[in-house]
Amino acid sequence: MPQNPNKKSNQPRHLLTVKQVAELDNCSEKTVRRAIAAGLLEVVRVGPGGRLLRIDPAAHAAYRAVSRW
Repeated sequence: MPQNPNKKSNQPRHLLTVKQVAELDNCSEKTVRRAIAAGLLEVVRVGPGGRLLRIDPAAHAAYRAVSRW
């Protein structure tokens, strides 16, 4: 019987940090934070008070597809 595509899996999502995104894009962390502030890169806020920023790999791929130079 096929799995229900609407059912969420118990697997944790792998999220990227601002530093990891900066290393992947070969830019500074400040540049990544500017993209977040401008609304170009979607983030997930985690941790106490939502202070920690994490980026879904799909959101990073969408950002890179739009911001090619």
